[in-house]
Amino acid sequence: MPEMPKRGRGRPKKQDAEKNDIRAQLVRSGIEILTAKGFSSMGLDELLERAGVPKGSFYYYFDSKEAYGLAVIAGYGEYFAKRLDRSLLRSDISPLQRLRNFIADGENGMMRHDFRRGCLVGNLGQEMGATHDVFREVLEDTLKDWEGRVAVCLEQARDQGEIAADADCHSLATFFWIGWEGAVLRAKLVRSLAPMKQFAQVFFDHLPKRLTERG
Repeated sequence: MPEMPKRGRGRPKKQDAEKNDIRAQLVRSGIEILTAKGFSSMGLDELLERAGVPKGSFYYYFDSKEAYGLAVIAGYGEYFAKRLDRSLLRSDISPLQRLRNFIADGENGMMRHDFRRGCLVGNLGQEMGATHDVFREVLEDTLKDWEGRVAVCLEQARDQGEIAADADCHSLATFFWIGWEGAVLRAKLVRSLAPMKQFAQVFFDHLPKRLTERG
């Protein structure tokens, strides 16, 4: 009698795909919520309702709320890195104009959401940075990734003579994100673009100038 073929182990591929889709939807919903409010104040019922996932099934997709939070940070970091790249990798635009365009995109997003959403990393950094080491390290790594992308853009500006040849682009990129995160927070607070515009003006006005422009 011929031997019957063995059944493959694990879930069927269709079931795996469905699980991944629902998991991704939970992450997307978490990003929407956590750009507007704190992690500790986000209830699971609120999350599941927004994601359209049945109540009680959260722990089928995530081992804990902490594991979920880390997945949301990773998802937001990836999303925002792509958003940065869309602005900063435009070879048809000068490097400093690319950075200005990123700022303008951020201002437009703030107005589109009526000043109710900010930066998820900035929000969680304020809430969890001092009390939760795992979150703190992941949030810092995310910011460093963004800083690196801005530093590359500033290096290109330096190479093209837009800023001084001795400019410390990595320090400038770090300063940019310190100031930008604060400006976004203040804009939400006062419900105005003024803090973001003021930061941008000061940042660009104080970039190291070429020797021919120094007075």
